[in-house]
This record gives sequence, structure tokens and C-alpha cells, in this order.
Amino acid sequence: MGYQKLGRSTAQRRALLRSLVTSLLANERIETTEGKSKSVRVLAEKMITLGKQGDLAAKRRALAFLTHESVAKKLFDTVGPRYAQRQGGYTRVYKTGVRRGDAAPMVIIQLI
Repeated sequence: MGYQKLGRSTAQRRALLRSLVTSLLANERIETTEGKSKSVRVLAEKMITLGKQGDLAAKRRALAFLTHESVAKKLFDTVGPRYAQRQGGYTRVYKTGVRRGDAAPMVIIQLI
């Protein structure tokens, strides 16, 4: 099936998803559209898996993707160890209705 293009060019889509994943890991909960949440969920789970590994290569890969060093530090110090015994499924998505204006389906994505 592939990935969702979200109506953006490759560079814009990459920047958007980096920003959303960074915000999710920083705040542990964000509200976004359903389409964006499906893409964010995959990337966030990969970042948490890197946080669980905790080695130097994983830290470098996470820093190359995340936009703030403080979020990467949080990922390796608190978020990764929190899910050490869990084998995936680190996020939860709740549907919240539609956005006023364009009726886009909105969701809340959060860390479990």
C-alpha cells in the first residue's frame, strides 16, 4: 500500500512528519488529522524502538531525525526505558470528530 503523500512535496512531508513526531515525543500527546496520525504513528514507534536500544548508533539516528536535542535526550532517558518490556504498540489513537471549516477527521495520538 505504501505511504501517504499528504498533499505535499517530499521535503515538505518530511519536515511535517519530523515536526509532528518531535512534538509527540515532547508532549506525549498531540491532536492532528487522521491521515497525518497514520504516518506519525509508524515513525514514532521506530523512534521509541531506537530509544529502547540506547546505543550510540541509535542515538545518532534519532538525532538525525528529531528536531530538538532535548527531545532526543528525553527519548533515551525516560521514554525508551519506560517501554523496555513492551514489544511494540507504543501509541494510541482516539478519533475526536471533524475539524470545523473543512470537516477533516481529527484524532488525538498519544503515548501509552
